[in-house]
Amino acid sequence: MSAFSDFGNDLYTGKRSIPVVPKRRIVYIIAIVMMLIAGTGLIAKNLNLGLEFRGGSEFRVAMQQAPEGYEKLATDTVAAASGQSNVNVSRLGTGTVRVQTEKLTDAESAKVRSALAEAFKVGADDVSATFIGPSWGASVSQKALQALVIFLLIVALVMAVYFRTWKMSLAALLALAHDMVVVTGIYALTGFEISPATMIGFLTVLGYSLYDTVVVFDKVRENTAEAFANGRMSFAEAANLAVNQTMVRSINTTVIGLLPIAAVMVVGWIFLGPGVLLDLSLVLFVGILIGAYSSIFIATPLLVSLRAKEERVIDLDKRAARSESARAKVAARVGGGSEESSTTAGATERSGEPAAYDAVGAVGNDAEVSDVEESTVTGRAVHKWAQTGPRNQPKKTPKSRR
Repeated sequence: MSAFSDFGNDLYTGKRSIPVVPKRRIVYIIAIVMMLIAGTGLIAKNLNLGLEFRGGSEFRVAMQQAPEGYEKLATDTVAAASGQSNVNVSRLGTGTVRVQTEKLTDAESAKVRSALAEAFKVGADDVSATFIGPSWGASVSQKALQALVIFLLIVALVMAVYFRTWKMSLAALLALAHDMVVVTGIYALTGFEISPATMIGFLTVLGYSLYDTVVVFDKVRENTAEAFANGRMSFAEAANLAVNQTMVRSINTTVIGLLPIAAVMVVGWIFLGPGVLLDLSLVLFVGILIGAYSSIFIATPLLVSLRAKEERVIDLDKRAARSESARAKVAARVGGGSEESSTTAGATERSGEPAAYDAVGAVGNDAEVSDVEESTVTGRAVHKWAQTGPRNQPKKTPKSRR
């Protein structure tokens, strides 16, 4: 744990750096490949829609303990009673067996109900029969789509106002689109059933993903504003530093969020079986994991790419390059003019680690390098007396004593 904490501190101070933004082309390729695989899954395999969306009949057999081979027993019983071969059998909890079929007539439903009661050796009252029409699922889907559109419009407007640039909204929405496609593709490839609870969880996941992205963007705005003010770092370097500074926080938040969801999912999978609890926990687990990935590795690189052609950003990159050149020359003079000292100082500053002297004021100053302390990652280094005590300057003598 201590090692992970030290790693997080190193990322925050700039001592270490994970090149997320500099390697953004690789990130884009990975994202595109993931989306292509997800899209292929959606085309090759249809989504496994629950009974609420496709409509049909459902039977539930209540008992203390489901017998071994209950799936085959239920399938054979329904096929013999109604001729239905497309039967979905699952267990709810330890005892209740759920049987879903295509739409049956009232006579067929009564016949299947009696056959199931006889096959599982329970009373007729212990077998319930329900018909669910597809119109209910279509209504839920329509309302969910409307809620999603309204949600995205409001989020885009709020982010554009808060960050004072529409490009941050666009980057966040593109990362969100990546999450939607990948999560949907995972459901198509794995065959997980989509229920109304899955739709609710999906909307919740989108909010969580955007929240994580906003946290990263807030740090990006802080670092880039400081970079524009002093010109010591390029826009891409300041943005990459922001990603590194928030990375450990995002990982910790994701892990803390996933642990209870995983516990609920395991309990639902082993003891409760298919149902609202399992559907909700499953989509939350998959969605939060994908959302954390996109907020770290996709949203900020997209923002840097979108703003790369801005005149202000180009000017900042030139200023940062000149500042690095000046710091390298100062390092060469302070270190005896060696090429190695020049290279090391330049690389240190560009990685976000503060140098032990100021590039402008170090030369010609009688203070040694040891008399200078670090300040901030992107700010200028200052003399130690500026932080620990009063400035070491002679007092002015009053005119009356001269």
